Amino acid sequence: MSTTCHVARILRSSAVDGPGNRAVVFLQGCDFDCLYCHNPETRKPCNACGLCVPACRYDALRICNGEILWNPHNCRDCGACIAVCPHASSPKTRRMTVEQILSDFLPWRAFLRGITLSGGECLLQPDCTTAILETAARAGLPGLVDTNGSTPLADLPRLVAAAEGFMLDIKAWDDAEHRSLTGVGNATVLANLDFLTPTGKLLEVRTVITGTFDAEQTVREVARRIARAPNPVRYRIIAFRPAGVRAPGRAACQTPDATRMEHLRGIALTEGARDVLLIRTP
Repeated sequence: MSTTCHVARILRSSAVDGPGNRAVVFLQGCDFDCLYCHNPETRKPCNACGLCVPACRYDALRICNGEILWNPHNCRDCGACIAVCPHASSPKTRRMTVEQILSDFLPWRAFLRGITLSGGECLLQPDCTTAILETAARAGLPGLVDTNGSTPLADLPRLVAAAEGFMLDIKAWDDAEHRSLTGVGNATVLANLDFLTPTGKLLEVRTVITGTFDAEQTVREVARRIARAPNPVRYRIIAFRPAGVRAPGRAACQTPDATRMEHLRGIALTEGARDVLLIRTP
């Protein structure tokens, strides 16, 4: 029986989700409640309350037998359905088999470097993530995993073997600060950092600078760890941007200026990070 996945959306082409041009599969569901989340509608499943149906001006949504049905051909991605949802969800998610997922982008495989599994948090669907990675690899498309690190990777050897590499978020080094940012502690996240570093499969670590935690400590400790990796792990230090963030996050977080970002880059390089990329807000 084919594995069925809960899919938030699929991008057939992306240049920002790993090296090269990639197809990206966003799986629905996340166990973090990040203060600065830019995609809060990917956290929870739709509960079919129906408020989104009259909000849609393009007749792309209807309710039938207690379920919201989405017509992607009518949808204009205006976001009205997500804006009115009190549940922080999306009515546009789909239950898809692995074969259906790959059929969405395999016709364009000649133009793709690989695929990326993202979310939400894709590792909350480990069987699905593993099946997509293995099936895509057989089709000549190696796969990356974009994760918040909340699922112990040491318990998923088949998934780790199937992945070309991992991109890991480190929200904050201090556990209390991590809880304040996400609602969850970071013991498993840091264990995954230590697990992945010596494997050569940790390709990138990312930290968003929000002004709400000790960024110097986080950058320093991350850089020290990834400096030990056998491969040059990219450390992507990202300036907070308010676009798409819920009101509490916009009020609490601050966008760092260029001087502060350069200061953090200097810390990372001093501690041995070999590839540090700053992402500033335009």
